[in-house]
Amino acid sequence: MNIFRILGDVSHLLAIIILLMKILKSKSCAGISGKSQILFALVFTTRYLDLFTTFISVYNTVMKVIFLICAYVTVYMIYVKFCKTFDSENDSFRLEFLLVPVTGLSFLENHSFTPLEILWTFSIYLESVAILPQLFMISKTGEAETITTHYLFFLGLYRALYIANWVWRYYTEDFYDQIAVVSGVVQTIFYCDFFYLYITKVLKGKKLSLPMPV
Repeated sequence: MNIFRILGDVSHLLAIIILLMKILKSKSCAGISGKSQILFALVFTTRYLDLFTTFISVYNTVMKVIFLICAYVTVYMIYVKFCKTFDSENDSFRLEFLLVPVTGLSFLENHSFTPLEILWTFSIYLESVAILPQLFMISKTGEAETITTHYLFFLGLYRALYIANWVWRYYTEDFYDQIAVVSGVVQTIFYCDFFYLYITKVLKGKKLSLPMPV
């Protein structure tokens, strides 16, 4: 395990903690896409089924369990505990536009045609687009709370660090996973415009605002 992988995991965990703390502190899930959180919960569920079949390390197991628990706690708080604050009107991205092509692609392009491998591939492809409902929601409302932008920044940073991890592993271990790398690059591209706005606005104390669709 290299420093980029560790920093990526820390950034990922920090993003989730920021989101959870935001909801708990404000007792509100306003501005948060419940659909994106459902997709992330689905990502972790289908990816970490190997918890029942394979032991890699204590670190690996603990991180997987934490991500699973946090994902479902987040979904619970959005749709149950603080459901009255959930902006369902603006969280209107059609999930079938993501789930159908991702499911089809996972059957067509995978490492081996076995149930666990197909589900793992599905999780990789789905994670690359799971943030789209959140970005769509921000573009629809025209702005995002500062704490929400911090969550998105660290989530995007996690993917960028994982690209560095893959580059490092390619040169030091001669390891290359085309499915993971391509999906990770696609996911990072979705964050590029947001990174620019985050650096030029949020870090300068300004509120992130986007042009609303006509």
